[in-house]
Amino acid sequence: MDQNDSTFGVQLFIYDLSRGMARQLSPIMLGKQLDGIWHTSVVVYGEEFFFGGAGISSCPPGGTMLGPPDTVVELGNTEVTEEIFMDYLSSLGETTYSGDKYRLFEHNCNTFTNEVAQFLTGNKIPTYITDLPSEVLSTPFGQVLRPILDSIHIAPPGGNVINSHKNHS
Repeated sequence: MDQNDSTFGVQLFIYDLSRGMARQLSPIMLGKQLDGIWHTSVVVYGEEFFFGGAGISSCPPGGTMLGPPDTVVELGNTEVTEEIFMDYLSSLGETTYSGDKYRLFEHNCNTFTNEVAQFLTGNKIPTYITDLPSEVLSTPFGQVLRPILDSIHIAPPGGNVINSHKNHS
């Protein structure tokens, strides 16, 4: 079976966890404009994959409690087969992206999607997403909030946690 002729589209789903509130309140609270508080996931092989406090999870596209994404970015195509990808995710889930490794500012859903996007397509996710934590922490209010925000583990409900046991055939 020759897999080399098969390519699969890869998308980035972008959700604003603040539902527009960041755009309104950030100038007052942080002294700078933020357009959103971004949660991202990668959609490939008909599934949405994301990282949160429960570890790596998957669901049908738009299947979390967040509903449909605010924005969809086409990241490109991949020749990586689903089987290889699931093995890769299982490995990540046992090491780098287990639930206990989640950190809101340093090791979050956007860190995960950036790494997975590069693995699948060679492309990174947009920098306005990956730069958001440093933008928040560069403000005095961000520094005050950091101890509180560090304790938050975001895990959108509605996904199936991926671990070393394969959930797909």
